[in-house]
Amino acid sequence: MNKEHNMEETANEGVQDLDEETLFIVSQTFKALSDPTRIRILNLLCTGEHSVNDIAEKLNLSQSSVSHQLRFLKNLRLVKYRRAGTTLFYSENDEHVMNLLKQAVEHAFHH
Repeated sequence: MNKEHNMEETANEGVQDLDEETLFIVSQTFKALSDPTRIRILNLLCTGEHSVNDIAEKLNLSQSSVSHQLRFLKNLRLVKYRRAGTTLFYSENDEHVMNLLKQAVEHAFHH
């Protein structure tokens, strides 16, 4: 074996082939993080639990827009909710994705 081949093997250590389900989940995660409104909602949820009305008010969005985006995020299990009477309170549900978001925001601040 030559030196170049050894360097390639070392660079690929720990890299695994991705099955279709994993590819789909990863692409959906990045799709969720590709929308400015969803980024704003997730960023707000980093501060704690918020109702739909609170999110709409703080982000100057319609309740229907917020509900639509939250449904998308909930289907991906990125957010969760609890019910208190007739009010739904949403919070983050995936620490890994929230860390990706925080890192992307920090990256943007350094450019």
